Amino acid sequence: MISVVGTGPGGMDHLTPAASKAIVTADVIIGYRTYLDLLPELLAGKEVLSSSMMQEVDRCAKALELARSGKRVALVSGGDPGIYAMAGLVFEMAAEQESEPGKAPVIEIIPGIAAINGCAARLGAPLMHDFAAVSLSDLLTPWELIEKRLEAVAMADFVVALYNPKSKKRTEHIIRAQEIFLQRRPGSTPVGIVTAATRKDEVITLTTLEAMLDADIGMQSTVIIGNTSSFVWNGYMITPRGYRRKYQLDEKKAGRR
Repeated sequence: MISVVGTGPGGMDHLTPAASKAIVTADVIIGYRTYLDLLPELLAGKEVLSSSMMQEVDRCAKALELARSGKRVALVSGGDPGIYAMAGLVFEMAAEQESEPGKAPVIEIIPGIAAINGCAARLGAPLMHDFAAVSLSDLLTPWELIEKRLEAVAMADFVVALYNPKSKKRTEHIIRAQEIFLQRRPGSTPVGIVTAATRKDEVITLTTLEAMLDADIGMQSTVIIGNTSSFVWNGYMITPRGYRRKYQLDEKKAGRR
């Protein structure tokens, strides 16, 4: 059996009981070293196989191999395993490798708090209306396609969460993303940037679309760009759902009766 475990944004307080149980009851724990380092108390006495970034395929292959040998495996993923993470890859590889129906290991997905949820909570309520998530990493998706998606969501006035916004080598994509949104939204549009959410080195920045590049943005950051209704109040970023407008309309209707 493989449990693909989402460990949330990083802080132990945001790890679900189901995730903790899956890790504690596993025979072998496999994961990206940075994520495993956040869970020392759960790994004591366990067989742990850690690896570095860019070794996702190797981790999934090892998990499938151990599960087929009869082991109960916890494959650890930061955030939620079904959002830009390991769940899909495990299923893809299991489907490709399995030649005999019924011989595949049991795969369960243990959800976790995704970066988009954890960061939004730190900012206030920026996702109260329709929103989209777009990764700026072009390692697996052509940049031309990413640009089309950015243009589409900017035009449609979605609140947008940008994953993988910037790395040491990839610095130009966040600049292009800002340019695309500035074509559709005022420079004063609120932008929230959360780095290392819920961890000891967490940094929360409230800024604007026009000034967002002045902030420190890295691979651990999630950038949330508001829509044309989003606003900042008392250090919080808020996107109205529309309740106030609806109630005002209802009051006007009531006055006519």
